[in-house]
Amino acid sequence: MADTLILIPARMASSRLPGKSLADIAGLPMIVHVMRRAEAAAVGPVVVATDSPAIEAAVEGAGGRAVMTRPDHVSGSDRVFEALGKVDPAGQAEIVVNVQGDLPTLAPADIAAAAALLADQAVDIGTVAAEITRAEERDDPSVVKVVGSPAGRSRLRALYFTRATAPYGEGPLYHHIGLYAYRRRALDRFVALPPSPLEKREKLEQLRALEAGMRIDVAIVGSAPLGVDTAEDLARARAMLSKQP
Repeated sequence: MADTLILIPARMASSRLPGKSLADIAGLPMIVHVMRRAEAAAVGPVVVATDSPAIEAAVEGAGGRAVMTRPDHVSGSDRVFEALGKVDPAGQAEIVVNVQGDLPTLAPADIAAAAALLADQAVDIGTVAAEITRAEERDDPSVVKVVGSPAGRSRLRALYFTRATAPYGEGPLYHHIGLYAYRRRALDRFVALPPSPLEKREKLEQLRALEAGMRIDVAIVGSAPLGVDTAEDLARARAMLSKQP
């Protein structure tokens, strides 16, 4: 996709696991695992957006590209927006994919699935989710759920995102995976909006887009990747990736 750019925000100052971007997993820093999976998606160039010279050096040492951004960004979306202006000041990229830098087991196909949703011109933002299969995740507030209406095969139009157990009643629940494919004009609009009431209540910035009337579609994928937020998560990632060839 010649008009698509993948940006991976990565910082050192994680509140629960400082320095996790450079944590060693099977001989490579975590950010390099994420970068390589993004490259394997083959949807466009990949750039890491960081505030850390150490992360920049690790990425470039692995043959990747990094761009330095301000250290005071509140969210990954804001960091991605700054990086976009530096990497593509001419505005050639019409689709911008924001891949979180703490998803070392993310399937490359999931990145492509999010970007593919924007083939529909009515969609502002594409993202992905997987059906929840572990009972303990249904009521876990750290597992964000997406509530949506069917919009095609293995696809939802998002109505709401929540940390609560929703929707009520019989049927599947879907675990939202934090990667986003933005139409560039949608990203421009999103970062200019103030935090919305539901965003602040749920602590989920994607609700800002929904409250502003933007359309988010969701591709349903096979499974959710491991997000590394704690030392326990890091140990699991090391165990999982050490088994791969």
